[in-house]
Amino acid sequence: MRGTGTIYKRCGCRDPRTGQQLGSLCPDLRRRGHGSWYLAMPRQAAVDDRRSRLRRGGYRTRADAERALRRLQDHDRVRGGGLLTTGQWLQRWYDIVEPHLRPSTACGYRQHLEQYLVPLLGRELLCELTNDTVQQAFSTIVRRHQSMGRPVSASTLRRVQATLRAALNLAVRNGLLNTNPARHVDLPQAPRPRPVVWTDNRVAEWRRSGEHPPIAVWTPMQTAAFLAFASDHRLYALYHLYALRGLRCGEGAGLRWSDFDASGHTLAVVRQLQQRENGRLEVCPVKTRAGERTIALDGNTIHVLNTHRSQQRKEKLAAGIGWNESDYIFTDAYGRPLRPDHIGHVFQNMVRRSDLPPVRLHDLRHGAASLALTGGSDLKVIQAQLGHSTIMTTADTYTSVLPETAHLSAEATARVVIDAARKLSRGIRYQPRPYRRRTKARPGASPNRGIRSST
Repeated sequence: MRGTGTIYKRCGCRDPRTGQQLGSLCPDLRRRGHGSWYLAMPRQAAVDDRRSRLRRGGYRTRADAERALRRLQDHDRVRGGGLLTTGQWLQRWYDIVEPHLRPSTACGYRQHLEQYLVPLLGRELLCELTNDTVQQAFSTIVRRHQSMGRPVSASTLRRVQATLRAALNLAVRNGLLNTNPARHVDLPQAPRPRPVVWTDNRVAEWRRSGEHPPIAVWTPMQTAAFLAFASDHRLYALYHLYALRGLRCGEGAGLRWSDFDASGHTLAVVRQLQQRENGRLEVCPVKTRAGERTIALDGNTIHVLNTHRSQQRKEKLAAGIGWNESDYIFTDAYGRPLRPDHIGHVFQNMVRRSDLPPVRLHDLRHGAASLALTGGSDLKVIQAQLGHSTIMTTADTYTSVLPETAHLSAEATARVVIDAARKLSRGIRYQPRPYRRRTKARPGASPNRGIRSST
């Protein structure tokens, strides 16, 4: 098979004098079961790889090595880059799709490639990638995280699988793979996350052990305490909007004064700001079509935004010629738009200093939905406020039942039964006696005469 490929056998035995591997010179290679079979062939299809020969090994039998060599010699399979490694293909795929992705999506893809997929599958040939190989890679991810004491969540595994599946789908469309080996990976079920309300008992347990739920919601009292603590901060108006109106982080950063209608008490959400891996900000559409919306504002929020506008005008005068005229509602001291990661970092610092139980910035979105539900808002109204495509997302994920609402519901339910019991007892108490016709007794007659027997 020289010229198109070679099969040979070698082992890892070492020379006792030099310590070097004997390789194919080991005298025990003729013995059955000793050593492994390898293949080598010219790397003609991988034009972006400078190495002239491809070497693969570890096959248990000669027949396995021959079958692998025949697969690699299939020109229909390997044309256009079939001898690329999986790592090379993943990088090529990322370079193709990255300009068309949202910055947050591109950042997630890059993290999955660098942290999981390339280290575990990067050296595998793309044309030899199988479902078993992919399954072993994901099992390795789970095992490594468990050994480090940081178990990986089922949702993270699902997202990594989605990244690999998208990359290999393009390989299938280009004819480099017949099927996608990442489609049928056995992964643990990912339950829908449920927000947990910070009740007094949960707060006490957090202060004792330091443990807290991944998604948490403040009560109305805790939300009010945070807003009171942040009232002197220059970005108070931004966190006020997050807490009461449930904006996404990038949506709040992308608001402009042209979106604010003080007389109409409305705020238009039509864009968001996201940042690329190099820190460059980019104006993007909102997450979904339903995310482009107009939200209603209460009188207090109108006052908060007007106060913020007055403060911004003072900062503009102080900055002078260094002011950047951007029309963004929330900026730094020189008029430049804020990075979403900076907004989250400032929020976490304020939460720690306020001594309130920890929540994420995105958890304020859960809290805003729960506050609206407690205030009596209809689910359809809350869906429009949050910009969800379906009402099921609003009902299942974003509306946590606050203790006050649950107690009112429990009292109302009990009152229905109590009122029914009272009506029933009054009916029993005032039930009329059976009618008995009485006749006038004659003189000397028996007292019971004239009364009809009831039996």
